[in-house]
Amino acid sequence: MSCETPPPCLPCLPCLPCLPCLPYLPFFTNQIHPLYYMSYCLNPSCPNPQNPTQTTFCLSCGSKLLLKERYRAIKPIGQGGFGKTFLAVDEDKPSKPRCVIKQFFPQAQGTSTVQKAAELFTQEAVRLDELGKHPQIPDLLAYFSQDNQQYLVQEFIEGQDLGQELVSKGMFNEAQINALLNNLLPVLQFVHQHQVIHRDIKPENIIRRNSDQQLFLVDFGASKVATGNALAKTGTVIGSMGYVAPEQSVGKAVFASDIYSLGVTCIHLLTGMHPFDLFDVREGTWVWRNALKHPVSKGLGNILDKMLEGATNRRYPSAAEVLKDLHPQTPQKVVAKPQKPVASPPPPPVKAQPPVTKSISQIDAELAQLKSEVLGTSIPKSPPSKSPSQKALSVNPSTPNSQIDRELEELKSQFGGSANAKQPPS
Repeated sequence: MSCETPPPCLPCLPCLPCLPCLPYLPFFTNQIHPLYYMSYCLNPSCPNPQNPTQTTFCLSCGSKLLLKERYRAIKPIGQGGFGKTFLAVDEDKPSKPRCVIKQFFPQAQGTSTVQKAAELFTQEAVRLDELGKHPQIPDLLAYFSQDNQQYLVQEFIEGQDLGQELVSKGMFNEAQINALLNNLLPVLQFVHQHQVIHRDIKPENIIRRNSDQQLFLVDFGASKVATGNALAKTGTVIGSMGYVAPEQSVGKAVFASDIYSLGVTCIHLLTGMHPFDLFDVREGTWVWRNALKHPVSKGLGNILDKMLEGATNRRYPSAAEVLKDLHPQTPQKVVAKPQKPVASPPPPPVKAQPPVTKSISQIDAELAQLKSEVLGTSIPKSPPSKSPSQKALSVNPSTPNSQIDRELEELKSQFGGSANAKQPPS
């Protein structure tokens, strides 16, 4: 039975056997029902790679359709210089999540070229294994060989790359470019901290995930480890024409080469024009401002110009430096601290006046006067003025002479400093 609705069509029971429709079935969720996808043969020489769903071996060439008994390719989604990329399903998990299969299939001929391509393919698997821990870099799921072919399987990011977004939604504005830089520069900083140079930053290698609009940096097939010896040597010229920094075009890529490529990506998204059309070869300068429909601020323009500098000593050396200019720290107002009140020095301590000591004769005279007053006797001489201690003494006429004498002796010892003074009774 053939399907009367032109593809792509929503699958329905009457048209499920219709093979021409199956390659165009849309995928609405991250889980795919087994009835809604087909198998795609990964044999590069297969004349008819499309197969019905849940087929174990290709009906055309007899090749095995499952990789490692779990990954089933559904349809091709891309092809580069080193291989092909397929949308796939992980049948080992109950939810049947989607993933991406990359098959090593170099287009260039020659033993040395193929060998170099194989090294780069292996390096991509190693890079993904190291860098996939970052939430904005796809995770590596598997790397293996089967039927004399190399494969790597990685996390599938559902969304459009920025090249597709430019076609569908039009040119970016300044706010979108600022958001792009703020979202992607920390990812690039993470990559560089792991001593890796991406070497192929362009709109097609930046994917915006549908679920949360998060940007992902993909395709590390051209990446390079930036060790001291590797940076000193001339390497393979790799990258996309128009986005490659001058030093990278001669095999001398550095971290700043990725900054250059990201800058070219930004002006391409701002203008909608290919980088070749934004560079004046005769003057050796970028003329991207002439192609803007809406001018950008001076601040963003200066940042992009510095990212696009041809000489590395005038270009941003790192992603952190670009972020610093994107978020300049406003100078804080200098507020004078209130001066603490100066405490006046404490007044000098007043020296206590030494007690006035009286002579023994004077004390005897005063005690005799006090005794005469107590006993009611008179003294020929006129009495001197009474001291406060005399007033403080309680006098009782009935007090015996011996007690009076003891009290007088105590007073005498207090005023005269006698060492034989008795302690007052408790």
